[in-house]
Amino acid sequence: MSSHSESIIREPLITGKDITYAQITNDVLFPVENKPNKAWWIGFIVACLGASLWLVSISWTFWYGIGEWGLNKTVGWAWDITGFVWWVGIGHAGTLISAVLLLFRQNWRNSINRSAEAMTIFAVICAACYIFGHMGRVWLAYWTLPLPNQYGSLWVNWNSALMMDVFAISTYFSVSLVFWYTGLLPDIASIRDRATGLRRRIYSICSFGWTGSVKTWQRFETVSLILAGISTPLVLSVHTIVSFDFATSLEPGWHTTIFPPYFVAGAIFSGFAMVQTLLLIARKVLGLENYITMFHIESMNKIIILTGSIVGVAYITEFFIAWYSGVEYEQYAFINRSTGPYWWAYWSMMTCNVITPQLFWFKKIRLSIPASWVLSIIVNIGMWFERFVIIVTSLHRDYIPSSWVMFYPTWVDVGIFVGSIGVFFVMFLLFIRVLPSVAMAEVKLLLKTSSEQSKLKLIKEGHLDPEQVEYYKESLTKFDSVELADYDKV
Repeated sequence: MSSHSESIIREPLITGKDITYAQITNDVLFPVENKPNKAWWIGFIVACLGASLWLVSISWTFWYGIGEWGLNKTVGWAWDITGFVWWVGIGHAGTLISAVLLLFRQNWRNSINRSAEAMTIFAVICAACYIFGHMGRVWLAYWTLPLPNQYGSLWVNWNSALMMDVFAISTYFSVSLVFWYTGLLPDIASIRDRATGLRRRIYSICSFGWTGSVKTWQRFETVSLILAGISTPLVLSVHTIVSFDFATSLEPGWHTTIFPPYFVAGAIFSGFAMVQTLLLIARKVLGLENYITMFHIESMNKIIILTGSIVGVAYITEFFIAWYSGVEYEQYAFINRSTGPYWWAYWSMMTCNVITPQLFWFKKIRLSIPASWVLSIIVNIGMWFERFVIIVTSLHRDYIPSSWVMFYPTWVDVGIFVGSIGVFFVMFLLFIRVLPSVAMAEVKLLLKTSSEQSKLKLIKEGHLDPEQVEYYKESLTKFDSVELADYDKV
């Protein structure tokens, strides 16, 4: 009987009957080594238009000041901090998929971790732009750093929420970038070995002299585990620190201890939704259906159900604690959210974040690519509304009714946010053009044990329990990249 390390009833992580190591390399590097297709150019042009809008809006802000935003005396935070928290949340899924799932030996991460890590880097860059934009005097951004005494009596205010964000984001970005680039090294070396001329020289420099020796791989795996161990606490700490921007204040609606776990769950929720949004398109346009399978899509949808349910419980808990506290100002803050002038934002948030994700309990919807893509976008719309509701509705009506005021965004507010989405997609589309969007080296590890062809070989050998084989064949009906006729011949 052939030896194997994985049960036949486990669904394959690589589909296709004639997949080889060379085929994996050719499939993954096809977008990198060939000219971009029409779909890529259309997406890139649209993204560049959005990035141009961001450039105009942020330049207008730096020239005229943040008075060009829709802020007023009562609502001092609005679209800027909403967009910042939204982007930081989106960046959470990359670290979770890369670090936490690696430590727990979840092999289904191998096909999606590279794109998720890149998404994290680009989302954090977009979030950092909001920090600089809100400073007003961006040329004095270095004041946030722990400067030596030669600069005079300029001390960093560690009580400032801005300082918390600067150090949280810079730490998260640095570790995520190192983790991402370390995982890229063997794949960059593969591109180097296949390239010629100037491309070969560029990729040779970027590969840091990777040789592929046993000692090199041993060090690579050791460093990856160390970085995963360092990154895992960041999944919890970064958005916890972001939640302290609100939780450490005395503002009704913000001053609550549920914010740290609630923000972390919401970040993972929105992050996985964005991964779905990106990869469902990428797998089709780049022809990666054999490597990003329905098993990956269903697994991410299950995580969206879980984190969405946690977020829903947090919403209910907030209302309960407001009532249980007996503080009339706290109670009014939440009543105002659901029935006040911004009721439409609150119920949009509840619909998108609590009700809509529950559709994934139905397997037919969970396995539908169009439904998964649409719902992933709806989730991220809902998470933006969540941050908007928390921030604006808690501020626009304070203790003095004479200070009550509505917030209305200006074209600059909208331009910076919509433009940041364009900046994000420009970076992501350039990424899939110059670097492999799937971790080839890690996917190749699964070929002998977790691929469809390895399991088909076991079936052909005839040493397996027929009931298990039938169970396995039934599970393949949901895969859109499996030829079930191949099994009728066995």
